[in-house]
Amino acid sequence: MQLSCIHPHSFFLDLPMARISGVNIPTNKKVNIALTYIFGIGKKIALDICNGASIDITKRVSELNEDEVNKIRDLIDKDYSVEGDLRRKISLDIKRLNDLGCYRGLRHRKKLPVRGQRTHTNARTRKGKAVAIAGKKKVTKG
Repeated sequence: MQLSCIHPHSFFLDLPMARISGVNIPTNKKVNIALTYIFGIGKKIALDICNGASIDITKRVSELNEDEVNKIRDLIDKDYSVEGDLRRKISLDIKRLNDLGCYRGLRHRKKLPVRGQRTHTNARTRKGKAVAIAGKKKVTKG
């Protein structure tokens, strides 16, 4: 008689992932943490959703029944803009600023920091990798 080796957490692998707002939610995480995988939902909004749907935050996604998942889905669709809608709104807002030609629009257009940060040094994330300038030499003391 040969016993098959069964992984102790294999029951997580068999369950289908919950799909909310076009995102596969990880089944082995707690509900409020798993909801943050959706673009536009942070920790605070995830807690608000759990409270609104009257779901215990200590529950894991794999323990939710279909009715609870539908409650979460309906709450998100009704009250929050997430994923594609939110990305579209953000890009339209940036496009509007560019078209107006206001200061923030110009900063977006030049790919510089928009919110008043210094650019003499730093701002490497926005500006990209530093490029050495030919002919510029460091000043030496002495």
